[in-house]
Amino acid sequence: MSGEDLGGYVLHAGGVGVRFGGVRALSGVDLGVRAGEVCGLIGPNGAGKTTLFDVLSGIRRPDRGRILLDGADITRRSPVWRARHGMRRTFQRRQLFGQLSVADNVLVAQEWRGGGGGPAADLLALPARRARERERRARGERVLADCGIGALGSSYAGGLPVGQARMVELARAVADPPRVLLLDEPASGMSAPERERLAAVVRRMAEEGCAVLLVEHNVAFVMDLCTRVVVLDLGTVLAEGTPAEVRADPLVREAYLGAT
Repeated sequence: MSGEDLGGYVLHAGGVGVRFGGVRALSGVDLGVRAGEVCGLIGPNGAGKTTLFDVLSGIRRPDRGRILLDGADITRRSPVWRARHGMRRTFQRRQLFGQLSVADNVLVAQEWRGGGGGPAADLLALPARRARERERRARGERVLADCGIGALGSSYAGGLPVGQARMVELARAVADPPRVLLLDEPASGMSAPERERLAAVVRRMAEEGCAVLLVEHNVAFVMDLCTRVVVLDLGTVLAEGTPAEVRADPLVREAYLGAT
C-alpha cells in the first residue's frame, strides 16, 4: 500500500471535522504519528480526544478530512480492515473477554491470521496446525511476561482488578505486533509500578518501530513517556511540541495545565 509522501508519518489525520448535531466535536484537526515515536494527546474533558481516536480507528467516519496510512487514504476503511493492516487500539472502558482466561484473551488477538489448511486441518489436528498453535501460545506467554502478568495466564480475565486488566488489554494489543498503537487512557486505575511497566512496554514497542499515540489524563505520565505532545481544546489543536515546549506554552497553561 502506497500513497502520498507525508514526511515520515505512518498515520496521519488531515483536516478532520466531526459534528454531533449542532455541536462541533472536531474542527480541522491535523495530526500525524511517525514510526518509532510515542506521541501524547492531552486536553480538557470534551476536547475531542476520544472522538479523534474513533475516527483514526475507523469506528466513526469524519464529516470532513481524511485519514492516511502510509500515505494511502483509509478514511472509508472499516475497523477490521485497519486492525488487519497493523492498527491496534485499547479503550477507556475495559474490553476483555471476561469468561476466557488471560492467556486465551491474548491468543484471540493472533487467531485472525488463520491456522492454515482450512477446516480439514482443524478436524485432523495436523502437525502444521499444532505447531502454529504452539508458536502462538509461546508468543502469548512472552508478551504476558513482558507486561508483568505472566503468572496470570490461567486466571479468568473477568475477575482481575483494573490495573491488571489494563495490562491484559495492552498485551492483547501487541500480541500480533502492531505498526500503529492507539492507547486510550491506558494508565487509568493503575498503580505506580504498573504504570512503570506500561511505560516500559510502550517504549519497547516504539524502539521496534511501532507508531504510538496515547490519550491520557495523567499529565506527568505523558510528559515523562512521550517524545511529542499534542494538545486538543474544543475540537482544535491548541499546541504541539516537545513536553518542555508544551509545558511552557501560555495558552496550554491557561486552557489545561494551569487547572490541574
